[in-house]
Amino acid sequence: MTAKAGQGCLLGFRALTTVQPMSPCRVSHRNRALLTLSIAVCLVMTACSDSKTTPAAKEGIDRAQIDRAQVDTAIAKLRTRITATLKDTGLPGLAMGVVFDDKVVATEGFGVRTLGQDGAVDADTVFQLASVSKSLGGSVMASLVGQKAFAWDDPVRTSDPGFALADPWVSDHVTFADLYSHRTGLPEHAGDLVEDLGYDRAAVLQRLRLYPLDPFRSSYHYTNFGMTEAGVAGAAKAGTTWEEASRKEIYGPLGMTNTSSTYADFISHADHASGHVTKDGKWMVTPQQRQPDAQSPAGGASSSVNDMVKWVRMEIGGGMFDGRQVVDAEALAETWLPHSLANPPRTPTDRSGFYGLGLNVSYDDSGRLKLGHSGAFALGTGTAMTFFPAEKVGIIVLTNGEPSGIAEAMVESFYDDLFRGHQTRDWVPFLKEIFKEIITPAPEKDFAHPPATAAPPAPEATYVGTYTNELFGPLEVATAPGGGLQIHIGPARQTYPLHPYDGNEMWWQFAGENAGPPAAATFNLAPDGRASSLTLANLNKEGVGTFTRT
Repeated sequence: MTAKAGQGCLLGFRALTTVQPMSPCRVSHRNRALLTLSIAVCLVMTACSDSKTTPAAKEGIDRAQIDRAQVDTAIAKLRTRITATLKDTGLPGLAMGVVFDDKVVATEGFGVRTLGQDGAVDADTVFQLASVSKSLGGSVMASLVGQKAFAWDDPVRTSDPGFALADPWVSDHVTFADLYSHRTGLPEHAGDLVEDLGYDRAAVLQRLRLYPLDPFRSSYHYTNFGMTEAGVAGAAKAGTTWEEASRKEIYGPLGMTNTSSTYADFISHADHASGHVTKDGKWMVTPQQRQPDAQSPAGGASSSVNDMVKWVRMEIGGGMFDGRQVVDAEALAETWLPHSLANPPRTPTDRSGFYGLGLNVSYDDSGRLKLGHSGAFALGTGTAMTFFPAEKVGIIVLTNGEPSGIAEAMVESFYDDLFRGHQTRDWVPFLKEIFKEIITPAPEKDFAHPPATAAPPAPEATYVGTYTNELFGPLEVATAPGGGLQIHIGPARQTYPLHPYDGNEMWWQFAGENAGPPAAATFNLAPDGRASSLTLANLNKEGVGTFTRT
């Protein structure tokens, strides 16, 4: 889910974590334009849970354990709310599952897998998880740590000597835990746009060294490919691949037969949900399904609610499942601890939000430990999962629609009913507005309406040529068959038109998971009158988006 509104693992990110417990809650514009919208929304929900309750008033809240009757009542209300929400919003399909006291107390599907086709969503329907994959992956890593394949605090270079970041000292010292808690100093979503251009996992990971770093271990920036490096390197240390380690360590032992970390398994499953997006206010099957294999540890898993409730039971059980210790309790407990300050307080009464190892870590108004994650693909996935270990309750919600906050709204409304007995707010419209701001950012300029004083571009020959960039690779500016200019970029030579705007400043519209709004494409001319470089604004967030003419 940046500096502008992000899209994508992949709408993979931390876009909502700056909401503070004020009335009304506010969203900072700082994180609005990244990519994979894997929103750390549980931090937002904690911050906004009850803006009128003072710290003094919270001290007297009863923290008695909930009982099954309370859970059943909350589930009944949730079913009614889901049915109404699908009717009101048109969201094609949703599946939910609830765990309480080491038992599965509800799994159910609603709506359809694919608009215009037969096939209802059921509890075995497989959805792409997007960034909820990170939480599954944390369990995979904990299992390997428990078997002494490596330690959370081992440097990643003990497994992958070739791994490097921009700073040699950081490269030598960055650990698996650093990468799994987003505290390396890499920029938010470093590598996501490189993936979108068509580069494979190895190429993206190799290019992480080209990003400038913020301070090591004192910066939190949600980074899909940083976590991917940790997962891949950890599996390699254990003598296997990430996909096989996931199956062997978690999916197999828990009997998660419909769960996989490969896109091929997802798309070939007979009972899988298609992604859906909205166009002109109407839902439609996305013309392009998200293919996230390159960042599988961070966003590439797929699963059903019948499978995911098994994983939630194991997590709440401290690694225990059906009387067997599937994951070492101590290694798993490390994933529940705050490792990064993801949401710093801005006033003395604000609560902080944290990131563990693949999990958002927060504490509600009663001091309950709350663990969870959100996931989203702009191309048609929205997921959310939260569990309270001490209360032994957890919920998973999977949807087949673009991120709109519905999965998160169902989670939060369930806990409102369970812990408070009433709704603290109407979660669906509340979150819809927040997500709308995140996924539909305004362009930096109104490129459709150039200024009245706009100059015409120079002759096309001024710009035509080959340009290079170490991070994003070669780029060719060429004359389009029907006239005008176009860009060829990436290993598959993706083609995008260049549109005139004002002299040497043009604009282009990127496509794919992290497309974003139209962005400036600005040429710099050399003394000889030919273009010497081209800067693409949407690739230049960290100052790395200038292509030099060769």
